[in-house]
This record gives sequence, structure tokens and C-alpha cells, in this order.
Amino acid sequence: MEEIQIWQWGLILLSGVLFFWWSPLAKTKDQFYKASTHKKQPTFWMLTGSLIISWIFAKSITNAANLGLSFGLVGGVAYAAYYLSFAVAGVILYQLRTKGKFDSIHHFLSSRFGHKAVLLFSVLIGIRLFNEVWSNTMVIGSYFGEIGSTAYYSAIVVFTLLTLSYALKGGLSSSIFTDVIQMGLFTVLLFIILWNIFSVESFSVEQVVISGEWTMAMGGNLLLAAILQSFSYPFHDPVLTDRGFISSPKITLQSFLWASVLGAFCILLFSIVGIFAQQQGFQGQAAVAVSKAFGTVILLVINFIMITSAASTLDSTFASSAKLFAIDLQCSSKVSFGRWVMIAVALLGTLPVFLDTEILSATTISGTMVIGLTPIFLFWKINAPKISFFLSVGCGLLFGFLLVFEMFPAQFIYTTGKYAELLWVNIWGILSCFIVYFIPIWIRKRYP
Repeated sequence: MEEIQIWQWGLILLSGVLFFWWSPLAKTKDQFYKASTHKKQPTFWMLTGSLIISWIFAKSITNAANLGLSFGLVGGVAYAAYYLSFAVAGVILYQLRTKGKFDSIHHFLSSRFGHKAVLLFSVLIGIRLFNEVWSNTMVIGSYFGEIGSTAYYSAIVVFTLLTLSYALKGGLSSSIFTDVIQMGLFTVLLFIILWNIFSVESFSVEQVVISGEWTMAMGGNLLLAAILQSFSYPFHDPVLTDRGFISSPKITLQSFLWASVLGAFCILLFSIVGIFAQQQGFQGQAAVAVSKAFGTVILLVINFIMITSAASTLDSTFASSAKLFAIDLQCSSKVSFGRWVMIAVALLGTLPVFLDTEILSATTISGTMVIGLTPIFLFWKINAPKISFFLSVGCGLLFGFLLVFEMFPAQFIYTTGKYAELLWVNIWGILSCFIVYFIPIWIRKRYP
């Protein structure tokens, strides 16, 4: 085994063991599912840090770097636009809690649209959680060896098991606790990376600013698509929404708004890795290419930032999966049941790793398939018929499948370049979802 691989394995094993050692042991349902101990809730800083790091996952910063490589600053801004989701979710969840008196997303959907709506919604977020496992662990594996190699699969399995071990110990309490540590590590490691990048004489802030072209074809399509998806995307992510109900409404709103700004800033900063790779003429995965160019130390730093980011998302995914089945679907509120759910999700979520699934598709495709949630949450105060929910969600799924199978009519795409189809599928899709959502409302008012 090469020396670099020994260091890489050391980082995974040491961080996994320490996180397990430091993580609190959850003995009650509130500790395991709500991160609440003796009626003490997560503070503003804990919640804000947890929100940011749980969304700055390994595949997210990998995509940010690659978009910086492809489109320059425009690519980084485009991907950072997804963090508008925090502000949207923060405002809506605050209203649901204070004005609607709902204590969860499932409570809201069940009250307004019934049990079948809850089941359909649970399938959507279940797929999201399932995707989060493999899409993040694949990034970790790529730093240990080529796809399909023994080192690649070994790193994924060991990393997943270590993260699962401390998630089993404390549930959401462990997730929130380790998120604070992981956020601190991410900040320090990102500073080290940027310090080294800007130490290169041929690279400067000015080159970051002028990199890329502000056109639709060079990142503008993705920027607008991200903004549109931000009005539905957050509500199908229980990692985000679960954190919207564990602190007071006021603290939660403040945390979500600040997380929106700080999270976008962090992603924008990491996209500089890709911009540097573009300026240097590197090819392939931006973060990997840059880490190799700077040598062993920076390779290990970038490797470690991936490990901490992936772990923060993975433990949150396990915690949200347990809550989904135990609390939201009311299967069993026992802590032991939640732990078995975590084990099942870890096993099932790792299977796609052996199928060589595309990493980026987990974000863009799922974001399109849930655009039907847009009118449901933006106009939550309207007492819509149950059929409105199913028509809107079904319409969103239809447009999502049109994108997946590349069946969307080209004559309805009015821009060019990469992500043009993604943008226009979302534009026409959201418009259609609004129409089918409000038609039953109009019919009921017109023919009571």
C-alpha cells in the first residue's frame, strides 16, 4: 500500500472512531428523533452550522468545483443558487408552525390532503434519502481508487459502516453534535485549500471575478433552473425540513435565513477550486486534479474535507430515515426500531455503488421530479381539494420523467447550451403544476 493511501485510511478510521467516541448516546425518543435533551433544544449556532454542513455534502462540493471548471464564476453562482432553498423553507416552515400550528410536514399534508398524500410524499422523500447514501459515498471511494477497484469499494464500505455506527448511537443528537465539529473542520480545511490556491502567482481574485461568461449557454440555464427549483426542492429533503421543527420558530427562521447566505458563500468559495483548475488547464474531476497538482498535503486536505462533508450528510440521512418510518409514518416510535431502519437504509443505499450510477443525476433529476410541490407549499393557506395535491405532484413527476428519458419536445426549448433542457422542463413543468393545482379550486368555487 502506498504512503498516501495509508494516510487516507488513517483519516477515515480516526475520524470515524472519534465521532463515535464523542457522540452522545440517545436513550429516549426525543434524544434520538428530535435531538432534544431535558427540554433543551439546539441553539441558533448549532442549528445554523448543522443546516449548512448537512447540505455541503461530498457530491455537492464536487459538483461546485466541476461547475467552476466548466463555467467559471457563473457555475459557482449557479450551484450556490440552490441555497435559496433555505430561505424559502425557513419562511414557509415558520408560517406552518406559527400560523398553521403544524408540528411536521407530514402533519400538514395529512391534515390538508389525507393519508394517501402522506404516503406518496413519503415515497418521494424516501427516494431522496436513498440517493443520498450512494451519491456521497461514491465520492469518497473515488479518492481511494478507480471505480470498480478493490480500494474503491473497500473505502465506501468502511466509511459507511463507521458513519452508521455513531448514527446508531445517538440518532439526530449525534448528527447535530457532529455537524458542529464537521462545520469547524470544513471551514479550516477550506481556508487551507484557498490559501494554497491564491499563493500561486498566476492566480488572483481578479481572475476569479472575470472567469466565465454570463450567458445562458455558459451557466445561466442552470442558475435560473436552480432558482426555480428552490421553491420546491427543500420540501422533499427531510434532512433539511426535520431541522425546521426541533428549535423554537424564531430561532429556526433566523438559522435558515443565515444558512441560506453562509451556505451559498461556502459553495461559491469551493467553486474557486474549479476556477483554478480551469485557469491551469486541468481536465477531469476538478477537486481531484487540483489536489494532485499541489501534492500529498493538499490531496489529504481535500480528501478530509470530502470525508467530513459526506459524513455530515450521511449521518443526517440515517437520522431522517429513522424518523420518517418511526414518527412520520407511525410504524413504531421505539428507538430500537429507528436503529434497524438505519441499518436497512445503509445496506440498500449502498447497492447502487456496485451499479456505477451517475453522481450528478441525484440532484438535478430529483429536483425536477418534485416541482409539483411548489404550489402546495407556496399557497399552503389555501384550502385546496385533495385532488389538487395529486394532480400537481403527478404533473411534476411526469415532467421529471420527460427529462430523464429526453422526451421533452425540442421546440419548447428557447435557449441553447448545457442545462437548457433542464431549465425549460422546469419552466413549463412548474407552470403546468400551478394550472392543474388551481383548476380544482376554481371548479369548487364556481360549482360549490
